[in-house]
Amino acid sequence: MISDFIIIDKKLSVPLYQQIYNTIKKAIENGSLKENEKIPSVRKLCSDLEVSKTTVETAYNLLCAEGYIINYAQKGYYVEKGLYIGDELHTENAEEENKSTFIKYDFSGKGIDKNCSNIKEWRKYVKDILNKEYLLNTYSENQGEEELRKAIAKYSFSTRGVKANFRNIVIGAGSQTLIAILCGLVGLNKTVAIEKNFFPQAEQVFRDFNYQISYTHSDNKGTSVSSLNKINPDILLINTNHNSLNGLETPVTRKLEIIKACEQNDCLIIEDDYNCELKYKTHPSVCIQSYAPSGTVYIGSFSKILMPSVRISYMILPDKLAERYEKIRENYNQTTSKVEQLALARYINDLKLEKHLRKARRYYKAKSEYTQQVLKRYFSSYILNETSMYFEIPVKTKNIQEKLIEKGVKIMSTSTDEFLRLNFSMIDTELIEDGIKEIVKACD
Repeated sequence: MISDFIIIDKKLSVPLYQQIYNTIKKAIENGSLKENEKIPSVRKLCSDLEVSKTTVETAYNLLCAEGYIINYAQKGYYVEKGLYIGDELHTENAEEENKSTFIKYDFSGKGIDKNCSNIKEWRKYVKDILNKEYLLNTYSENQGEEELRKAIAKYSFSTRGVKANFRNIVIGAGSQTLIAILCGLVGLNKTVAIEKNFFPQAEQVFRDFNYQISYTHSDNKGTSVSSLNKINPDILLINTNHNSLNGLETPVTRKLEIIKACEQNDCLIIEDDYNCELKYKTHPSVCIQSYAPSGTVYIGSFSKILMPSVRISYMILPDKLAERYEKIRENYNQTTSKVEQLALARYINDLKLEKHLRKARRYYKAKSEYTQQVLKRYFSSYILNETSMYFEIPVKTKNIQEKLIEKGVKIMSTSTDEFLRLNFSMIDTELIEDGIKEIVKACD
């Protein structure tokens, strides 16, 4: 048990939360605590160490903020995935870990480029909140901190034209958590239309609620309205930033056609606007929610644009669902750190996020163009998903992912033996071409 080796000394001038934080951090860094390992609940550690709840929560919030642990709804705190210890990468797959395969070329997209991380600035905002003890002595609001919801309402309107009252915004630790809440509001046994291989985590939630999943088809303008009408779903989950056929954004004319079809069939639209802010080749057009706020649930996230360890997503409900949620929200505990919520609210209001995004767009644009130049030399065709920062390459090679792992290359988990998805967000630029050469060899 972790509490057996947490040593605190109440006589020291070092705050107790800092002593707890230091011990757990060191245990993770030296490998004593492994990825996905559960750590004690706040209540359990309070009891074992005979300290206040605020002390433990402050330590855990700081560990969450710095990406050492993550808080899963209804499950508790776990050591974060993908942490490096020395030169060894903790992989997501247990079999890979047992093989002790060193991943040199990481195209998995499980992180961001270190040159686009604003950790130093972010840490200042987190520490500022941690120093305000009066803010830490209460639980977070069930729906999310009002300060953050108001900041998001302004932010989402300025970036995507989203029409939102802060009272309709729900904060959660990741889009998957929010979709689970939404399914509870909508009810069981629904039919969902979704593009294949678009959002596997959402599909899992739908299956948990006994939803029937049907896959839509796309043409050169995006989701096909005829395929949508054929399915006649209760819910459509869609991202109009990327067309699987050509990588282009869905034009406004098609968006309006989709809205009309959904209105006629009484179909709720879930618009997952993943990474819309990271468009760098084109400017993002107005989202579906702006045209049809009464029939659309809008979902956004800060994980990729800020840093993956900051698990803050938001869901904007139409009025009818917001009213339904308001009646039951006291039954849902907030899954996101209060410290991070307040830090993010001030980060947005101080225009730091806007400044950070301008830098990230410039950097990822250059990185995208370089990756494209390399791919042209080795592959005849590919598609760029701009906002998700990956290239999709058609191939026909059996067991391609296993072959690449043996060569120290990791690709996106949604890749198949028919197409590869190479995410360039995390890999160092100087490693891109050598990594692609290894992929070419594996495809021969």
